[in-house]
Amino acid sequence: MVSPVLPTYARAPLAFIKGEGSWLINEDGQRFLDFGAGIAVNVLGHAHPRLVAALKAQATELWHTSNLYRIPAQEELADLLVQMTFADTVFFTNSGTEATEAAVKMARRHWHSKGCPQRNEILTLKNSFHGRTISMISAAGSEKLTEGFGPLTPGFRQLEPDAIDEIEAAVSENTAAIMVEPVLGEGGIVPLADGFLKELRELCDRTGLLLIFDEIQCGMGRTGKLFAHEWAGITPDVMAIAKGIGGGFPLGACLATEQAAAGMTAGTHGSTFGGNPLGCTVGLEVLKIVSDESFLERVRSCSGRLRQKLESIAGSYPAVFSEVRGSGLMLGLVCRMNNQEVIEAGYRERILMIPAGGNVARILPPLNVADAELDEACARIDRLAAKLAEDLDA
Repeated sequence: MVSPVLPTYARAPLAFIKGEGSWLINEDGQRFLDFGAGIAVNVLGHAHPRLVAALKAQATELWHTSNLYRIPAQEELADLLVQMTFADTVFFTNSGTEATEAAVKMARRHWHSKGCPQRNEILTLKNSFHGRTISMISAAGSEKLTEGFGPLTPGFRQLEPDAIDEIEAAVSENTAAIMVEPVLGEGGIVPLADGFLKELRELCDRTGLLLIFDEIQCGMGRTGKLFAHEWAGITPDVMAIAKGIGGGFPLGACLATEQAAAGMTAGTHGSTFGGNPLGCTVGLEVLKIVSDESFLERVRSCSGRLRQKLESIAGSYPAVFSEVRGSGLMLGLVCRMNNQEVIEAGYRERILMIPAGGNVARILPPLNVADAELDEACARIDRLAAKLAEDLDA
């Protein structure tokens, strides 16, 4: 008999009833270090007092009106995002996949409005992840995501990461845009080289293509800059964000330059809930905290400390881990054994990590994690690695 909750998740045998900062507490009162952060969502941990206060205050005033009317909190958040980024305009969504859908629609509409409707193909990268809708699994193209869901949405072509010659050769009179994650998340925590991102920007400038960045997982301070593409010193034409922008409240956005968004006129796109007063009020508070340069400087400091410790652990247990990769507080332990075994060993040590492609255990702590919590997390990872290595020798 099927579960009342559709069984599309291989859930861990854990249920949490309370969160405090970097910690989650289960039904038995056991405390777990949350180094998954709800899949890079809880950038300020659990129950951050400023977010709680903002949500409570707004909840007593107004929850929802729809986008038929002006929403002051939405306008304020859009203004702040425009001030802090390359963008001139913002469309708000509830999730990351809605943000990437909006980005693809924007790219195609851009060319349609210029009298070139045949320019509708989007070039993407193999091992990418842009969401779970039919169109976004078509964009990623992996069999794991697409099996059984055909026919897929046409108009996407997947190419090798960092293969600029291959990508340039794939550009045709039908190409509208190139869409990439600056750090592949689900694909195994693989940062794209700054030089490659610069080459993509140059290619798009030369051919007139739109460059779309999916910063749903790697954005909002996760790499130590507000957005990951800042490390390469370039900007996209369109960017999808979500996860961290809401700090745990469902919120996403598609940011764009005025030129890229020129075809998106009244009636071309919409969302009933996107950009509602509750979400935007929380998003404003998150952005004000995370965008502060002193906050980002501490993320960079913490990331160096964490990476050094993880590399030491990986070096001590070569039968368990082969390397550490990633950027900022978006790190991956590449496992030699099945990564799920490592994740489950983490449950026994009461530390939460998340599996990713490439046999990786993802480590995504809250961005405001304390030094003592980083040290404790690494001690727990060291213990689980020692036990796994001992089991392998037995």
